[in-house]
Amino acid sequence: MKTSINLPSEELKSLLEFTGAKTKNQAINLAVKEFNRRQRLERLARKLGKFQEIMSADELKRMREDAQWDQDPSS
Repeated sequence: MKTSINLPSEELKSLLEFTGAKTKNQAINLAVKEFNRRQRLERLARKLGKFQEIMSADELKRMREDAQWDQDPSS
């Protein structure tokens, strides 16, 4: 969709630098895609909620050292 918008020149200049885009159009498309991706991730995070039972580093280490994890899956 073609549209005309006014953007602050310094913000657009920064956007071009941050995205590495070659054109203004490409930079804006990348920014819009990234914004939408972040919004979808935020919505998913709200739906999933907070995890209360995360494995600690020590628990993960013990699990990795457990003999069942050392077995060759092809045998």
